[in-house]
Amino acid sequence: MGTTPASSPPIPRLVATDLDGTLLRSDRTVSPYTAEVLGRITAAGTPVVLVTGRPVRWLKLVYDQLAEPVPAVCANGAVVYDPLTDTVLRADPLSPALLAEVARRLRAAVPGVCLAVEITDSREMRHEAPFPLRWESEPDLIRAIGSPEELHAVPAVKLLARPTEHEPEVFIKLVTATVAGLAEATHSTYSGLVEISAAGVTKAAGLAWLCTRYDVPADRVLAFGDMPNDVPMLAWAGQAVAVANAHPMVLEIADEVALPNDEDGVAAYLDALHW
Repeated sequence: MGTTPASSPPIPRLVATDLDGTLLRSDRTVSPYTAEVLGRITAAGTPVVLVTGRPVRWLKLVYDQLAEPVPAVCANGAVVYDPLTDTVLRADPLSPALLAEVARRLRAAVPGVCLAVEITDSREMRHEAPFPLRWESEPDLIRAIGSPEELHAVPAVKLLARPTEHEPEVFIKLVTATVAGLAEATHSTYSGLVEISAAGVTKAAGLAWLCTRYDVPADRVLAFGDMPNDVPMLAWAGQAVAVANAHPMVLEIADEVALPNDEDGVAAYLDALHW
């Protein structure tokens, strides 16, 4: 297990990386070394794209640590964002009707499920009162809904479901089975949080759309990830690299394994490509 590619694939034409658990350290920082490597790559003309389950409003925390902001695919592929113009280039939300049906099924089949939605292209969040907010606290952007109907009043790029009565693994399986055939369900933490998108919306789909704009084929994309929501992207990309701390599902499909996120695995792997 190391940072140097086992073979010598061509230098990629685009680098895509997950954030939490992959590019970011456990304290959600970007090390100066990682920022320097990414800056060097973009200066050499190779696009770097952040591909995350996180919302657009959260990206400032990362951009403040980079030499310059880079494009992002947010909300697990539902939003493609250009930070230079603060523009959403593409959004693929769940419609109000679909949200209402998914919420109805979940409330009927999953006791104690607690729901929230990412709206306005993930610039705002609305949540049921019991929904636990881990650390975000922006009352202008994040607030509790006043009625169940408000949850599906407008399109949402992501529906979030948290457990109150089930163990995380049991909850994930139950929610996934309940929405199967209706929407995409995935997860990026071990807490039981399930992230639900419109059918066909994945990190792979959002990244593929952006790569078309860059005229970069999948086989020239190098992608990094660590959790199940990264699997579609890693399966799609020509070169898939897991960080050593990745979920077993990701380690199983990765072409190679880099150092852990807390040891700057992404930067070390990229540095070894001699940009």
